[in-house]
Amino acid sequence: MRAAPTILHLDMDAFYASAEQAAKPSLRGKAVVVGGLGPRGVVATASYEARKFGVHSAMPMGQARRLAPHAAYLVPRFRLYREISDQVMGLLRELSPLVEPLSLDEAFVDLEAGEVAWDEASAEAVGVRLRADIRRVTGLTGSVGLAASKMLAKIASEEAKPNGLVLIRPGTERALLGPKSVRILPGVGPATGDHLRRAGILTVAEIAEAGEDELVRLLGKSHGAHLYAMALAHDERPVVAERDSKSVSVEDTYDVDIHERVRVRAEVQRLADRCVERLRAAGRSGRTVVLKVRRYDFSTLTRSETLRGPTDDPGVVREAAARLLESVDTTGGVRLLGVGVSGLADFTQEDLFAQAAAAEEEVRETQEVAEAPEERPEPEEAVTAPVERRYMAGHDVRHAEYGPGWVQGSGLGRVTVRFETPYEVVPGRVRTFLVDDPLLTPSDPLPLVREVS
Repeated sequence: MRAAPTILHLDMDAFYASAEQAAKPSLRGKAVVVGGLGPRGVVATASYEARKFGVHSAMPMGQARRLAPHAAYLVPRFRLYREISDQVMGLLRELSPLVEPLSLDEAFVDLEAGEVAWDEASAEAVGVRLRADIRRVTGLTGSVGLAASKMLAKIASEEAKPNGLVLIRPGTERALLGPKSVRILPGVGPATGDHLRRAGILTVAEIAEAGEDELVRLLGKSHGAHLYAMALAHDERPVVAERDSKSVSVEDTYDVDIHERVRVRAEVQRLADRCVERLRAAGRSGRTVVLKVRRYDFSTLTRSETLRGPTDDPGVVREAAARLLESVDTTGGVRLLGVGVSGLADFTQEDLFAQAAAAEEEVRETQEVAEAPEERPEPEEAVTAPVERRYMAGHDVRHAEYGPGWVQGSGLGRVTVRFETPYEVVPGRVRTFLVDDPLLTPSDPLPLVREVS
């Protein structure tokens, strides 16, 4: 371990929920829960106000509603969260070339590699400045931990929550860790924690006292030795700047099992398009398409097809996913679908056969139009039924007369909208419209901080 607390861990505070509170003046200071709102949904993030009622991440949404019935329940807006994450990660990369993102809202930074900190005072100054910059740029708060290792920096950021900074001075680590629960150490989940509890080991100090041989006997050589080293505050893991993703995938769980084969095909096509969007956003291509299907009885099937070369062509991925679906029996119903691409590369080698098929289809359609009679009789009733818009709670809309707002709820052919923006102090007005109101349309999220021209 290094001699100075120059590894920084940043964790944004209740990230999704805090972003929603910042965007919606009427929700500031109130309980907010973000996640899937259907009967099978789970909580992605709960605001600190909601956590007072016992709501936490990964909790079934039905349980959350019972604990906090008066909270605001919103569907995630991942586009907004990614935009904020990009801003935060940009600030971190200004500090050091060694930034290791763990998720959209969490990352390690090696301050020594950026030559911005070399002792306690300079590291703390960087942490204070970073928190101020994050608040200025995004309007949100983050908690910062500073220590001589990644494990301790993460523990420090947990101690700092919410909206704080904790620095663990080298030489004080053992005294700090000793009285804490074994669950604070990386790799100690519920199963390992119960195993240690049955052996009479409840605290980190008791792990150190038990000795490495006893830990190896209880947990096995690799896990036991690793846990003993962590209990002694020994952690030599470096901050790794780039994690090379092995695959890109998207999946959806459905509130009601899908039985119609046409609907299943349409969902697979939609997921394939979303997967390619992520693939292109990462500047990658892939050669293996993977289809995941979880059926009504919870059995999960995966099918894969390896292409002739890496591609980021949505048509190629759609066709491969459709072929894979043909080999899966979905007659009993489907509760989850996923499409992924693996075997990633930094270049594309287009599938010439797929391109040729698409070109032939285009030529065939052109010929059919050319050979068709000049005047075709119109069907007596060629009216296409309008597709009803789906408005999700928390998502952005714009009204031609009232301006930007967000969906409070919808149902029975109506949608209720609160018209307010992140830049206002008081809550906005609420109005209800028909879902097919031509003046009301979905819109993109507004930045949380007004751009200064």
